[in-house]
Amino acid sequence: MADAVQYQTSGPVATITLARPESRNALSPAVLAGLHSGLEAAIADANIRAAVITNTGPVFCAGADLAGGGGVAGGENPGLPEVLAAIQDAPKPVIARIAGHAFGGGVGLAAACDLSVAGNSSRFGFTEVRVGVAPAIISVFCLPKLSRGEALELFLTGERFDASRAAASGLINLAVPDDALDQAINALVERILLGSPAAVAAAKRLVYTVPQLPRDEALAVTATLSQQLFASPEGQEGMAAFRERRIPSWVAGEGTTRGS
Repeated sequence: MADAVQYQTSGPVATITLARPESRNALSPAVLAGLHSGLEAAIADANIRAAVITNTGPVFCAGADLAGGGGVAGGENPGLPEVLAAIQDAPKPVIARIAGHAFGGGVGLAAACDLSVAGNSSRFGFTEVRVGVAPAIISVFCLPKLSRGEALELFLTGERFDASRAAASGLINLAVPDDALDQAINALVERILLGSPAAVAAAKRLVYTVPQLPRDEALAVTATLSQQLFASPEGQEGMAAFRERRIPSWVAGEGTTRGS
């Protein structure tokens, strides 16, 4: 993992960095394995509460490794479907810090993340049709974020588009000046850390599961979840902190009094 993908931690945040700029961080077997291993490490570490996926070089991710045949799976090794599913299944928020261009599978990687922020100079594109294939696997993660009309235009033309359009379309959350990228990522992480770990995990799960359920089943599932969360140690601590006008224990600065 050290060669293709770097893994570092700082406090409650893990950073998973695509580190093959010479291949434009294409999704080779080594990169996919490194991403998967990094996610597993972040999930397993109880001290980590959020993961950030980012890149070295001018390209966030160029998509499929065309030089290697463009395959998306490697036998027993994790392929693109497993990596994208692992991002959404992770009980911790996964944030994309897009410091460069994202094409094909790179757009899918950004869309699979729970939150994505790109620098204004970044360019995006579903470029698959121009090399004779289609954005098949990544469509599972991109189509829920796009209107049908926009998906048809972007998928069929393969045209590249800027970060502001990516944000306006819903593929990413925010486009910011390149020199404000770290500030925007840090602000997102700080806001996430205000919530309790279990509540954040539950909130993420709701977004991905509730829309897939029939209404009555969704109401039953969410009612049970709500009861469990209110009765949980974190729920009890959160309500006690609210009553006592103090910061809850999971926030740095435990014991600090709330402002009025």
